[in-house]
Amino acid sequence: MYVCICNGVTDRDIRQAAESGCRSMSELTMRTGAGATCGSCIEMATSILDETTARLEALPLPVLSIAA
Repeated sequence: MYVCICNGVTDRDIRQAAESGCRSMSELTMRTGAGATCGSCIEMATSILDETTARLEALPLPVLSIAA
């Protein structure tokens, strides 16, 4: 679904940015353009970014436990 109509940014684009290490709305704006024009998408974009970040941080990292 389109989150930022002005710049054509989808929820998938936001999730991919989070998976690539994006952790703040300002960084998301620099990477994707979301929120840079009218700003009406900022609340939803932030919510998706935070949700994805929380999900990623909750995932176990078995490789690290094996390496330790």
